[in-house]
Amino acid sequence: MSDQKNDLSGKRVPLRDIKMESGSEDLLASPAMEPYMMLALAMMGGKDTGPAIEELAALPLEKRYVWRVASALKWAFADFDTLTVEADRQTLSPEDRKQLVELLKHRPLQFCLFLSALFGQKQMELMMVSAIRNARVVQAHTQNIKER
Repeated sequence: MSDQKNDLSGKRVPLRDIKMESGSEDLLASPAMEPYMMLALAMMGGKDTGPAIEELAALPLEKRYVWRVASALKWAFADFDTLTVEADRQTLSPEDRKQLVELLKHRPLQFCLFLSALFGQKQMELMMVSAIRNARVVQAHTQNIKER
């Protein structure tokens, strides 16, 4: 395999220069990702993707990449409440706040890209606009309760 990969601008970028989040190497090396790696290698090598696609199609939902992402979100937000987040926000040190900003800054884009790839651009936009609208309603309701 070549040591280079195309970026979105068409320039070739050495694989060693692609930055990965800590822990992502472990996820890529997991057996669950093997069918996806086979597909990527076949696509990059201009080979038949049929066998990799067949292997992916045979996987149960719980073994798929999309399930890993959806499950992580489920557990991340299972006990979500804004009161706890606000308490943390008010007590964070500037260094901790900076670390959180760095950790989260790409997540909205990644989530939009995830939804778009899974459901299509239009459905992603509808879901995100609806979420923003609902967040405004909840925020206004919460503010009214606080003012009472």
